[in-house]
Order: sequence, then C-alpha cells, then structure tokens
Amino acid sequence: MGSRDKTLVIQTPEGVVFPLIIASPIARFLALAIDIICVYCVSGILSAACQLMGLIDMDIAGAFWMLLSFALSFGYFIALEWVWQGQTIGKRILHLRVIDEQGLRLQPSQIVIRNLLRVVDCLPALYLLGGLASFLSRHGKRLGDLAANTIVVSQRAVSEPDLDQILPGKYNSFREHPHLAARLRQNVLPREAGIALQALMRRDSLEADARLSLFALIRTHMENIAKFPADVTDGVSDEQYVRNVADILFR
Repeated sequence: MGSRDKTLVIQTPEGVVFPLIIASPIARFLALAIDIICVYCVSGILSAACQLMGLIDMDIAGAFWMLLSFALSFGYFIALEWVWQGQTIGKRILHLRVIDEQGLRLQPSQIVIRNLLRVVDCLPALYLLGGLASFLSRHGKRLGDLAANTIVVSQRAVSEPDLDQILPGKYNSFREHPHLAARLRQNVLPREAGIALQALMRRDSLEADARLSLFALIRTHMENIAKFPADVTDGVSDEQYVRNVADILFR
C-alpha cells in the first residue's frame, strides 16, 4: 500500500514552489454525495416530463428517458467542471477543485476522460474500485484521475494577507481603464491570481534572476488576458505591473 501525501508541491521553472492541499477522501465523498443528490433532483423533474410523454408513446418515452439518464449521469460532471474550471456544486460547497497534476490549465479532454471513467470507478458498486484506487494512490487519485493526470485539491480558507503591506496604496494607472480592469477580474482564475499574490509576498526570498523571470512570465500571461495601452505600461517594471494587476484583483 502506497503512503498518502497530504500536499502536492508544484514548482515553476523559475524555482518558485506552491504547495497545494490534497482533498481528503471524506471531503471528496461528501462532495460526490451532494452532486448525486443534485443529479437525482434533476432526474426527478425529467422523469415527470417523460411520464407525460409516455401518455403519447411509451416506447419513445422509454428510449428518451434512457438517453437523458446517460447524458445527465456524465453530462452534469463534465459540464460543470468545464464551466467552473474543475468544480461541481458539491466541490464548490466543500471548497474542492480538480486541477492538472502539473499545475497547468485544466483541459476539456482531461475533464471528459476523468468523468467517463466514473463507470469503471463505480464497479462493482458504490465506487468501490475508485475508492480502492484512491486509497492506494499516493495522491488519493481514483482511476479517472490517474488516466486524466488530474488531482483534486482543497482550497481551504486562509487568513487574508496584509494587502496594505504587499500592495502599497500608490497611484495605479490601470484603474483609469475600468473595462480592462473588469476583464481581468472576470477572466483571471483564482489560482492564477493566487500565484501573482504569492509571487509578490515571496519576492524578497527569490534569487534576482528567478525574481525577474517570474514577474516577466506573470506579466506576459496577464497581458494575454487584458492588454493595457502602451502609454500606461511603458516604463512600468514587470514587478510593478504584477502589483498593479494584483491591486485590481484583490482590492
């Protein structure tokens, strides 16, 4: 039996380390239970609709119900994890998220693979095979996660850092463009915002070259999301650029 890790450590090419808390089996089970309840609630509504259809033709109603049941069983998880970047209703309530094991952006193909393999994880019943795989896996991964190279992490609430110390209340020229600021808030993922904030918090502990490379990398990524005019960004260092972005995201 493999030993279980409680944290997943992701290291960027610049040498910056970000530890993530691996979701416990109990938390994952509770999240799954909530999701199953949601699926059954929707199933009840669709079942009533099929019963009305059965008044016209029982065979068509039966076939339609089989298709709906299959689509709902897998579509619920795939659709929500796709739209909510690795979260379902149950995972949101329990503060869990599916991520790529290497810390990369979660791909649609990974979401589809991990959820289609639920049919295997459920064997022989009650997720026994998936539960066994999770118990034996170092990172608590069921078969779907092993195939998709994904992992479920816990996003526990942490004490809020002193933003006044990290983001001194200086003039932020980016705020003169509210439509671009709104685009940042809408499109930057929580994990990406957290990386930017962690980089600012740990900047003094980084070697000079790693510090320059890291902030240049974050700036490039943020510029791909929302490009501020040149007259605003010219002469702004990469670190100050990230500080301005973090000021918009967290204040």
